[in-house]
Amino acid sequence: MIVIVLTDCPPALRGDLSRWLQEINTGVYVGQVSARVREELWKRVRENSKSGRAAMVFSANNEQGMDFRVHNTQWEPIDFDGLKLILRPSQARIQNLSRLRMGFSNAAKMRQARRMAGRKRERPPLLPDAYVVIDVETTGLSAAKDEIIEIGALKVQEGRIAEEFHALIKIKESIPPFIESLTGISNHIVQSRGRELTAVMPEFLAFIGRLPLLSHNVDFDCDFLRMACEECQLPSFFNQHVDTLLLAKKLLPDVENHKLATLLEYFGIAAAPPHRGINDCMNTKQLYEKLIELWHAEKSS
Repeated sequence: MIVIVLTDCPPALRGDLSRWLQEINTGVYVGQVSARVREELWKRVRENSKSGRAAMVFSANNEQGMDFRVHNTQWEPIDFDGLKLILRPSQARIQNLSRLRMGFSNAAKMRQARRMAGRKRERPPLLPDAYVVIDVETTGLSAAKDEIIEIGALKVQEGRIAEEFHALIKIKESIPPFIESLTGISNHIVQSRGRELTAVMPEFLAFIGRLPLLSHNVDFDCDFLRMACEECQLPSFFNQHVDTLLLAKKLLPDVENHKLATLLEYFGIAAAPPHRGINDCMNTKQLYEKLIELWHAEKSS
């Protein structure tokens, strides 16, 4: 079961949704679709809603029996002791969000960013002594359409790697030639050495537990892993997470780009070969440590 509610969205988007869902009231859509179709619909909503607002509620195999997502709204999904709730912002927060979201052109935002450049940066999100670095290799970029072919994870305690998780995944479709060239993972490898996703995901969830997660572009990894949870009919996870991509953008705004390889070269890190689960986890861990060192250095200067 899925319910999508649109507010102030373009009519074209409403017409697009009506191909898949039943419109029971203006801007309210209900229906039964697969997880992959649901993710594709939500992607279309986010890409085409413009300044409108959207919310989606759908059935999930978790303690609550449901999950939800929001777009362009002041209400925020939060994790409360393993339960996903919606935070209703205070009046002060609403006013602050309104100032940030309304009335500024892109040029104005750039001017404001330059004015703020000389000011003290906010403290970046720091992880506790124990966390898990995660990385997935996939057949493409869409969690709704593509599949996971490899999962890597490193459990870190007080800066040291304490435990390692690695799995190759058998997939339903074939690996595109570009992905095979990029990762070195072939169809023969996943079929001969891979395991079923339904066997791997319970082990992965047990490995991460409730520890914070670290990744470079963490939403990409988590989107695929949450989709995998749904396909395996497992409860999803809502661990705290830190994204080295966003952290690097805050601390290094003048770097040419913020790809993992570029940042590793910037810091002179001897990187392991990229685009493999464990290697990218090791590279991300080293990058994170350098970013935190940089923040401490700037703070003390």
